[in-house]
Amino acid sequence: MDKLGLNEIRKLFIDFFEKRGHYVAKSASLIPRNDNSLLIINSGMAPLKPYFSCAETPPAKRMTTCQKCIRTGDIENVGVTSRHATFFEMLGNFSFGDYFKEQSLRWGWEFITDYLHMPTENVWATVYEEDDEAYEIWKKLGMPEEKIVRLGKEDNFWEIGLGPCGPCSELYFDRGEKFGCGKEDCKPGCDCDRYIEFWNHVFTQYSREEDGSYTDLANPNIDTGMGLERLACIMQDVDSIFDVDTIKYILDGVTCLANVEYKDGEAESDMSIRIITDHIRSMVFMISDGILPSNEGRGYVLRRIIRRAARHGKMLGIKAGFLTNLTDLVIEVSGEAYPELIEEKDFIKKIISVEEDKFAQTLDQGMLILKTYIDEMNEEKNQRLDGRLAFKLYDTYGFPLELTQEILAEHNKAIDLNGFKENMQKQREMARSSQKCSSDEAWNDARDYSNIPPTKFTGYTEAKSESKILYTDTNSCGKMLIILDKTPFYATSGGQLNDMGKLHNKDFKCNIVDVIKENDAYLHIAENVEGDLKVGETVVAEIDQVIRNNTSRNHSSTHLLQKALQEIVGEHVHQAGSLVANNYLRFDFNHFEAVTKQDLKRVEDRVNEMINMFLPVTHEEMSIEKAREMGATALFGEKYGDTVRVIKMGDYSAELCGGTHVENTGFIGSFKILSEAGVASGVRRIEALTGKEVLTTLNKYEDMLNEISTRMKTTTFGISERLLNILEENKELKKAVKEFKDSTMCDAASNLIDDATEINGIKLLTKRFKDTDIDQLRKLTDDIKSENKKVIMVFASETNDKIMFIVSVSDDLVEQGYHAGKMIKTIASVAGGGGGGKANMAQAGAKDPSKIDEALDIAKTLI
Repeated sequence: MDKLGLNEIRKLFIDFFEKRGHYVAKSASLIPRNDNSLLIINSGMAPLKPYFSCAETPPAKRMTTCQKCIRTGDIENVGVTSRHATFFEMLGNFSFGDYFKEQSLRWGWEFITDYLHMPTENVWATVYEEDDEAYEIWKKLGMPEEKIVRLGKEDNFWEIGLGPCGPCSELYFDRGEKFGCGKEDCKPGCDCDRYIEFWNHVFTQYSREEDGSYTDLANPNIDTGMGLERLACIMQDVDSIFDVDTIKYILDGVTCLANVEYKDGEAESDMSIRIITDHIRSMVFMISDGILPSNEGRGYVLRRIIRRAARHGKMLGIKAGFLTNLTDLVIEVSGEAYPELIEEKDFIKKIISVEEDKFAQTLDQGMLILKTYIDEMNEEKNQRLDGRLAFKLYDTYGFPLELTQEILAEHNKAIDLNGFKENMQKQREMARSSQKCSSDEAWNDARDYSNIPPTKFTGYTEAKSESKILYTDTNSCGKMLIILDKTPFYATSGGQLNDMGKLHNKDFKCNIVDVIKENDAYLHIAENVEGDLKVGETVVAEIDQVIRNNTSRNHSSTHLLQKALQEIVGEHVHQAGSLVANNYLRFDFNHFEAVTKQDLKRVEDRVNEMINMFLPVTHEEMSIEKAREMGATALFGEKYGDTVRVIKMGDYSAELCGGTHVENTGFIGSFKILSEAGVASGVRRIEALTGKEVLTTLNKYEDMLNEISTRMKTTTFGISERLLNILEENKELKKAVKEFKDSTMCDAASNLIDDATEINGIKLLTKRFKDTDIDQLRKLTDDIKSENKKVIMVFASETNDKIMFIVSVSDDLVEQGYHAGKMIKTIASVAGGGGGGKANMAQAGAKDPSKIDEALDIAKTLI
């Protein structure tokens, strides 16, 4: 069996199927496209669902991909075991009504035997117990019958809810008896670790109907999936994904930064090492695809991954900011296969750096909250912190459980760990349930609603309507899908998120949490359903007016923002994307550099000026030609029909838009820019708040200023002056310290000469200094050389976890062949460092403070 690297395996697989007529598709983004059933792409097949459901036409009937994937349902197990990971790559070959079982299995067998050279005696296959066709194909290919295992529906039949489904056949690799359970009948399907599944061939040949029956598909499909990291484990004969070449390269970088050794799970630090190694891969790929840290959706997943990695770095004693350095290692091993990593390198590192800094602030916030809990416990004479509160600190604020325990112990208190674990388990169950619901809805989204009359949207003019039920459906998670003949609910589109609200009549009520527009049908997703609802009945459809108002404020603000950017930053500015929620807005625009603080302030002032002008907001439907003639702004690349809706704000702004808006710009209240940053090459992003959210944020700032002023013993208006005084005092203190050190150095020079070691007529001066900068040491060596000959000095300094060595050789010894640059390479290498320099003076950095004395001793052997 060939010992192939992970990158080699990927290329070998793709090349194999390309030569067999498969279209090679680049890995899809981790952000699902037109798929509300998934938060993040979690399988090789997920981006191809529209092709399997016939909603879209594939670029070819045969395709092959290596798809990047993220799964976080069991994130707490990542690091605890060496098997779990959040990021992985999935190899796959697919057929859309072209070849079927025999060709798929034949090519699979050919690839693993003729190209990977797997020993056939170690390969087993499982088939669905009723799939005689697959069984006979394996026999024909030469698989011994005793190695073809029939398993039941739970193991070898793929189906998610209603729609396409079918049997599957999985390939297993026998790792040997030492990994087994010792049973004579041990084979694939056993719970032991002997057999590892590595390639699943799904034969999508049936459709499951609502009555539970199965019908044959007119064009059966092939969907295969093979985990690249798992395959690499087999090919490299290692027990863990963390031993695979590319992943181990990153892991070694972690151990180097932490100055610890990885011991395959035997050391307490190993869990943290594995977590950081896995999570740095996930965060780099997620950010490269445009996912940014936030408190919801994909952004929350990313934020949790970054903060979990940062926390475990802190536990290992790694200095803050280390994740940005590890980013280089991920890009180094994966950049060739995923060039977007190289292109977005600086942006990726910036986002990670900012999030690490935010987490440091979060820790401070957690400390304040925990102090409040302790004060309350003292008042109540309670010695045990409620598990719910401990979990809130951990989950909401990212405050480490271990740190909470340590601080409580200092106050002779403890945590209700059982309560903490119960809350943790509830969250896991919710995450898994949510993931299951998403999968159940995956095929529902592909249903045909063409026979249902179009939904009439009435939300521009009313917040409530009496509507007739045209269609209902319920998935296994209790969510209900409802289609009405008319609705005031805005469906997510054009960057604006959907309305929320409720449906009700005398026998039924529910909360509407999502609205999706598919063709001309509005799909209302309902939760908290009470009562029964039948097609033909009438309900009251009522939106949450507060959420609608807030969303409308934000949407109208994006129009004012775009116009202000064009006025102040440049006419080239055009919208490149947006997100309009009820609590904030996000606006992406084309621009080649960061907007200056001055221009950003001018933009914010201009928007607020237009708000205070109380401009009337009007909407009018007209031909696309007329809209263009009046200068209405259109979204670049967007396709418009013959008739469009134009939103005008006085004579200031005119845009093509189908969203909801305020009736007057004055209703926005206020506008505040939170941030401006780059999200891609040539694309900038502004995040901003309006209305009440501005006041809420200002109140937070005010609280922070009050706390600072209290600590600085001044008023909020006196903070600036007090800070300047403190900085001036600090400057004077630093100056005094430097003068003291300089005078101390002068005194130290004579003492060093007296304590010098003489070797072959040469005086060797070695000393370890603390909190002494390199300039002071350089001056010290110069002073000594000016008064002495035949002298070599080797000094080391530790300052703020930074280690520096300096070697200085007197001029007369340089003439005899002594070279400081050569000497320092040998000396610094002992402490894990390196450097160089000239013959008379050289300096180097190092990593291991425990080796400094040993390094200084080495100098004696060099004379």
